[in-house]
Amino acid sequence: MAVTQSQLLPAPFLTDVTKTYAKDLGALTAAPLDTSQFAPQVAGQDPLQTQAYNLAGAGIGAYQPYLTQAGAYTGPGSQAAFMSPYQQDVIDTTMQQYDTQAAKGLTGIGQMAARSGNLGGGREGVMRSEYQTESDLKRAALLAQLQQQGFGQAQTAAQQAYANQMQMGQGIQQFQGADVASLGQMGATQQAQAQAQLDAARETERLAAYEPYERLGYLGSGLGSMLSGYPAQFQSSVAPNPTPLQTALGIASVGGGVLGNLYGNQGAPWMPGWQKP
Repeated sequence: MAVTQSQLLPAPFLTDVTKTYAKDLGALTAAPLDTSQFAPQVAGQDPLQTQAYNLAGAGIGAYQPYLTQAGAYTGPGSQAAFMSPYQQDVIDTTMQQYDTQAAKGLTGIGQMAARSGNLGGGREGVMRSEYQTESDLKRAALLAQLQQQGFGQAQTAAQQAYANQMQMGQGIQQFQGADVASLGQMGATQQAQAQAQLDAARETERLAAYEPYERLGYLGSGLGSMLSGYPAQFQSSVAPNPTPLQTALGIASVGGGVLGNLYGNQGAPWMPGWQKP
């Protein structure tokens, strides 16, 4: 009697795809992926940043000459350099004018004494003495005022010069600081751009290297869905009927086994015409 055998197999096209997938996956994973090419890279310092660094270093202490010069405008005698060269001429001219006016006052006293008939008298002498004393005091006060005025102007000029030097020193620092900040900012922008380019190149290389893995991953995912969702096919095969000899041998084999089980170690019973074992 013929025997029919059946087995459940996937569709033939899925079998081919699965074999191809396994082959490609094995070839791809045969060697480890070299990830050193994806190592992060840091953009170097931009030339503008280097220039800012050098400028900042060169600017340290740039204000010192101004501070030194400003110090020369302080302390005793510092105003002497700012005394007007015409100060003495002004004093001499002013005092000469004063003396001229003072002389006129003495002349007036004599004229008054002459009109009153006391010319050359004691009263005239007292008036002249009092006038001269007062005139000398006024002259001294005027001279002191002129000298003090010149000193005060020179001192004010020295103080202004001191303030100017300090301001210029601070200005140098501020201007250099602004230049350093501008150069540093522009350099940082350039460095950031260079870093972005390095990162983009690294990401491009990474995507290219991982593309086969992602492609096989998508294929494997789709293949798994197809294997689980696509109906399988039954494959049947029919075995031919056994010949009489195969049947007899099969019966004898079965019979011998049965007898062996019945008689155990004693073996099957001996019959006439049988050869004893």
